[in-house]
Amino acid sequence: MSNAQAAVGELETVSTTKARGGVQGVYRHASAATGTDMTFSVFVPDHAPGERLPVVWYLSGLTCTHANVTDKGEFRGACAEHRVIFVAPDTSPRGDGVPDEEAWDFAQGAGFYVDATQAPWSANYRMWTYVTDELPALVASSFPVDVARQGITGHSIGGHGALTVGLTYPDRFRSVSAFAPIVAPTQVPWGSALDRYLGDDVAAKRRHDAVALIEDGARLPELLVDQGDADAFLTEQLRPDLLARACTDAGIALELRMQPGYDHSYLFVSTFMADHIAWHAARLRRDT
Repeated sequence: MSNAQAAVGELETVSTTKARGGVQGVYRHASAATGTDMTFSVFVPDHAPGERLPVVWYLSGLTCTHANVTDKGEFRGACAEHRVIFVAPDTSPRGDGVPDEEAWDFAQGAGFYVDATQAPWSANYRMWTYVTDELPALVASSFPVDVARQGITGHSIGGHGALTVGLTYPDRFRSVSAFAPIVAPTQVPWGSALDRYLGDDVAAKRRHDAVALIEDGARLPELLVDQGDADAFLTEQLRPDLLARACTDAGIALELRMQPGYDHSYLFVSTFMADHIAWHAARLRRDT
């Protein structure tokens, strides 16, 4: 592993390691969106010189950084097999000057993939712009990504982010999936974070609620969602039944797989990660 901290264009290389014939890297850059340094990971499979590969974006859940899925997600084997790049950003801005709270489900580690409009969060918590604009542009200029073949997935609040980003940009993302996503934050306790980030703007909060987006006309051809039926957050916070109802009403093909005995942990995510990578790869390789 290299810890040379070498600059690569606008990126600082934190580390690179050979894995599954490709390269697992961790990178840092100064973000204009958040006003902080941001760290993310990228796995690039072995490929021919000049070749551009499909990419799957992975959004992590509450309290996580890029490292959780990078260390425990077990995605590299499937990505190498299907020749798909895998990108995992952080969940929030971080640093001594960034507003924070002691609560584990709000502030640093819990950006909810929104652009906050309320003080003091609005100065740094601009994760929507970061994951939909700034980071994709940086990754596209620095790695062999085919921007015409993008998919997105995520876990828990990252699943929420994947669904809302995919529903907002259906022409950009050919495939959208999620692991145990929060599907209707405006209807569950964790959604109180949207009140604090976005204030009383009901329309803004509906734009960050997958069920509300579907109710308001957003469409995707299909979705894949895995959910453990032993997940402690299932009935109070996650509510996949609400997504199933919204998709049925909207004519969206939802494959909701309730997995017996599985909880909310990365043991659950890693068990079904290869399925998701294969599912994305099949759609990203199709001719349009």
